[in-house]
Amino acid sequence: MSFWCYMLHCRGGAFYVGHTDDLDARISQHQSGLIPGFTRTYAPVTLVWSQEFASRTEALEAERRIKGWSRAKKLALIRDDWVLISALAKNKNGPSTSSGRTGVGAVS
Repeated sequence: MSFWCYMLHCRGGAFYVGHTDDLDARISQHQSGLIPGFTRTYAPVTLVWSQEFASRTEALEAERRIKGWSRAKKLALIRDDWVLISALAKNKNGPSTSSGRTGVGAVS
């Protein structure tokens, strides 16, 4: 069985990232407004990127990672511009807040 991580472009220019085991059905649900929440509020939606994974865990990990990306990095992913994605990853101004090393409350 295949699993998918996907990105939708929503009204107002927002992006939505999710994962599923049936990409066509899930996109139809988003487009028809059957799923309450963000995509219903920001409809219409258009699929702009997807990638197939061997397991749900891998698809979910990709979803979580991409949700944390900047808009510029998401746009680079849509364009399949891995050189820019790599450059944007290297040019972060500080540590990731998810790393636990934000410097807040650090003892010298």
